[in-house]
Amino acid sequence: MGHVYFTRHGQTVWNVENKICGATDIPLTELGHTQAVMLGKKIKEQGLQIDEILYSPLIRAAETARHISEETGIPRREEKRLKEQNFGRYESTARDGAEFKVAKTHFANHYGDGESMLQMAQRIYNLLDDIQKDSDKTYLLVAHNGIARIMQSYFTDMSNEEFAAFGIDNCAVLEYEF
Repeated sequence: MGHVYFTRHGQTVWNVENKICGATDIPLTELGHTQAVMLGKKIKEQGLQIDEILYSPLIRAAETARHISEETGIPRREEKRLKEQNFGRYESTARDGAEFKVAKTHFANHYGDGESMLQMAQRIYNLLDDIQKDSDKTYLLVAHNGIARIMQSYFTDMSNEEFAAFGIDNCAVLEYEF
């Protein structure tokens, strides 16, 4: 049985401003860069055996992966399927907005011109299936909070409410067993 690690990118300006980043390409704050460097140091200190870092093409995840790679020496590669969900009309709106809280429980909704959670789940589940087939390697996936929800649902039974409420802190690490 293999396993995979997951982390969310470092802090962004829109995280500080409580805005939904989604597919909008928002850079890290100085704290976000520091969080990523510290995570790389922690991974190295703990001796986690990671063969490769796969990261979202969005700058906040790419920069987080770069810092981790520089600190650990672990090679990194962009993985387009790790891009955060396009939340359509909700991009740049309040993360804790009442309307968005309800919208997150509607899995087939495209939020106007965005991507449904079902579409995002398909690409992430396909990626995880591919990773599981390559069980001789251990990966660290560097992505986003929306991707974290999908990851959790792949490995854990969740209610719709638990799914919609799930999230992790910037540069927190989760480990999953296949």
